[in-house]
Amino acid sequence: MKWIRFTILLLILTLLNSGNLLNFISLGSSNVRPDLLLIFLLFIGANCESNEAIIASFVIGFAADISGASMGPYMVSFGLFGSAVSQMRKVVLMRRMTHQALAIFVLSVIAGGLAELLGAIKLNTGTANIFSVILGTSVYSAVVGPLIWQLFSLLAGWLNVSDKQYKRQSSR
Repeated sequence: MKWIRFTILLLILTLLNSGNLLNFISLGSSNVRPDLLLIFLLFIGANCESNEAIIASFVIGFAADISGASMGPYMVSFGLFGSAVSQMRKVVLMRRMTHQALAIFVLSVIAGGLAELLGAIKLNTGTANIFSVILGTSVYSAVVGPLIWQLFSLLAGWLNVSDKQYKRQSSR
């Protein structure tokens, strides 16, 4: 992977995630919008070598923490689940859009839920509608995620990310 190009794309995605530009497509009063960094995490985890994907997962989590309210929860959550995705890519294929959407939904519920839980513990705060925000973000990310995945696939050559995810490895 070309790390400078990865960093440039990550910076753009972090600015989009933390800025007001995505508010144009947000839903409801809770400001539910797709999580671009989580979709990028899944794309990198599914398409990179394991050591690159693990490092990138923690870096993407750090970027999510920078754009959030507290430092640490997303780095832990994204790093943990990004590492799991990089190991699962040897078994699970992400070729179809339905598989991508399902993986984005599941990862968003689990990783987003863990990050919000850790953030609530750290900040000693709780919000009444946190479950609706997590579920809404997960559904919204799953709906638009495969389309964003296609954009990332177009940038895969620029990032020097290979399509090794389509070669399933067996234990035989």
